[in-house]
Amino acid sequence: FGLFLARKVSLIRALLYIIAQCLGAICGVGLVKGFRSSYYVRYGGGADELSAGYSKGTGLAAEIIGTFVLVYTVFSATDPKRNARDSHIPVLAPLPIGFAVFMVHLATIPITGTGINPARSLGAAVIYNKDRAWNDQ
Repeated sequence: FGLFLARKVSLIRALLYIIAQCLGAICGVGLVKGFRSSYYVRYGGGADELSAGYSKGTGLAAEIIGTFVLVYTVFSATDPKRNARDSHIPVLAPLPIGFAVFMVHLATIPITGTGINPARSLGAAVIYNKDRAWNDQ
């Protein structure tokens, strides 16, 4: 969706990416459930749930901010104009992206379990299929 808003891909391609990511997440969680069922059960299927004491609004705000930080960092780190302008400084895009993911996880794991990729959260909720996972989705 971010790529579509940035006019990097067409609407059709964006929809196909979204569908592919959601199906991939569902398949991935299904594989984990099939091959590592003890871990799957122990960790609640990887489904995101709000921690006690947080409202759904707080969880939604945390996820929106966390996702924004990640998408903004990816766009900033991979901007071709920036690379041309700062060509004397070698930019390793994975470094700031990884740091952003790390920081967002530190901030949001205590609130929602960190679902900054909506497709991953949906895949876990579909396969786990418990009320709390769907209520907090």
